[in-house]
Amino acid sequence: MKKKKVVSVLLTAGLVLSVNGVYAQGNGGTPNSNATSAFDNKIIKKISADNMYNTIALLSEQPRTAGTPGELIGAQYIKSQFEKYGYETELQSFPIYDVVRNNVSGILEIGGQNLKPYVFSGSYSGETTAEVVNVGKALAGTVPDTVRGKIALIERGENTFVEKIQNVLDKGAVGVIMYNNSGTSNAFGQASYGQNIPAVGITRAQGLALVEQLKTGPLTAQLKVSGSGLVEKQSYNVIAKMKPQKNKDTGQIVMVGAHHDSVPGGPGANDDASGVSAVLELARVMSNMPIDSELRFVTFGSEEKGLLGSYHYASTLSDAEADKIVAHFQMDMIGSKDAGGDHAANGLIMYTIDGKKNKVTDLASAAGARTALGEVVPYGQLGRSDHQPFHELGIPAALFIHSPLEPWYHTPADTIDKIDKNKLQETAEIVGAAVYQIARPDTPALIHSRVAPKPVDYDFENRSPGA
Repeated sequence: MKKKKVVSVLLTAGLVLSVNGVYAQGNGGTPNSNATSAFDNKIIKKISADNMYNTIALLSEQPRTAGTPGELIGAQYIKSQFEKYGYETELQSFPIYDVVRNNVSGILEIGGQNLKPYVFSGSYSGETTAEVVNVGKALAGTVPDTVRGKIALIERGENTFVEKIQNVLDKGAVGVIMYNNSGTSNAFGQASYGQNIPAVGITRAQGLALVEQLKTGPLTAQLKVSGSGLVEKQSYNVIAKMKPQKNKDTGQIVMVGAHHDSVPGGPGANDDASGVSAVLELARVMSNMPIDSELRFVTFGSEEKGLLGSYHYASTLSDAEADKIVAHFQMDMIGSKDAGGDHAANGLIMYTIDGKKNKVTDLASAAGARTALGEVVPYGQLGRSDHQPFHELGIPAALFIHSPLEPWYHTPADTIDKIDKNKLQETAEIVGAAVYQIARPDTPALIHSRVAPKPVDYDFENRSPGA
């Protein structure tokens, strides 16, 4: 995926940055003030925590695990709401692959001895008998042509399991035996869809013994895997667009996102029906607002499976379209009454991938000082959510979350009764005010207006979601 140059949100929006801080706006707005402007009030006075709470209640009636009917039901509801608000909408499907493990067994016989291997997660079920070839770590460009028609013996380390398998598969290998690079365990390994050769793991001691035996002559192995594999399913992103009037269009795009999938067996009230509820509420509030930048609201599928939906969406963006996206605001777990500890700003923090301030954090921290929260919002460093693919494209992006997380994170106890309406309201106001700071038509001349910005400083916090 090509990285793009960083677009200056505040330059294109006509705002001014200081070196050490950003700006709250209002009549003499200062840090820790509630001096909202008339422009903020156009947004925040319309935001309803009750609406968001009701959305969470509806979405959390059943799990929304990626690739299940529950996800599709949730995605179709979200799409219907966007359509009701007048947005151009799309239900974007993409394939995902679930591991099948049904009475899994693996046999690896060499010299009449069964090494009792571990079957890789997602390994192809199949059987082969062939010579074994030591290919080291199977790094790209190092796999010998002699592995064709043979079983590759691979050492774990340096590149991923999937890359190792693909590198030997591309050379014609018919099976994989991988040995650990430390310890005494053989329980490791993962294969990917389309890697149609059996793959198993053995201990480091077993692997090193095979390496030594191969130095004295050829070895033939029988490798058999059964009850394992991958099945293709569909997951979904829901995309909503609102374009400005043509004579007011700056060419900018502002994105607001959340993920709609939940973990298996979990209702996902906070994770992340709460973020989806704010996305839908801001889409409702902004549907009839004057704008000079395109608003793009997206809920992503398969976040819990490794950010698959957001990476898929990002991969569909052309370079020209990615260059137009000046900010991405991601909301994940913004409503739990049990998250955030005793940290300032009710525990709300903005995480960036590189731990650096950007235009999203600048605008949002300033918005915190002039909305219901009444405090600047700190920032920190963390990935693990759907802001990552946009950062990798060079788009200013941040994750809004209450940290540390609640004790029932990723459990069936993530239910609607744990949701705090005040936290929903505060976060939606902050993101809404920050987004509209970019998208409202007066911003190119903001420095000359009666709502000229005032400085706000905000600090880095080395805060882990688990502490």
